[in-house]
Amino acid sequence: MFTRALSYILSHGADGLRQVAEDSVLNANYILRSLEDVLDAPFGDTGPCMHEAIFSDRGFGEGLSTIDVAKALIDEGFHPMTMYFPLVVHGAMLVEPTETESKASLDQFILALRSIAGRAKAGDQSLKAAPIHAPRRRLDETLAARKPVLVYKEPEPAQAAE
Repeated sequence: MFTRALSYILSHGADGLRQVAEDSVLNANYILRSLEDVLDAPFGDTGPCMHEAIFSDRGFGEGLSTIDVAKALIDEGFHPMTMYFPLVVHGAMLVEPTETESKASLDQFILALRSIAGRAKAGDQSLKAAPIHAPRRRLDETLAARKPVLVYKEPEPAQAAE
């Protein structure tokens, strides 16, 4: 881990590190300002953010929450944001774009999240089934936490229809 971090620092140098830090802050603020009209941004009015934009699930339809939005992002081809952190924001969605994201990829993410947020605000219960197109479906998180499977088992072969 330290070798990788040192290699990153040395490959960028002082000016490069300053640039990647500035790019990360720019990307986070671009996302914050692009989504603050559709998602609640609890700290959005305090000024620019640093390298992460924080949103909440306030205003979502009955029964919909942060996890539904995060799982729907998987169907759109995006890795979900950090959920439920920081703890001081109810239903927190912490978006941390990297410094290497292009404006085009940020715009794709913003469009996807705008669409999903609109559906959540409208109370679209189909979000509860997301992800639909991923190789794995949503698991029962409560059961997974209470009865974790800590040993890998080969899946049973499917029985041929007779």
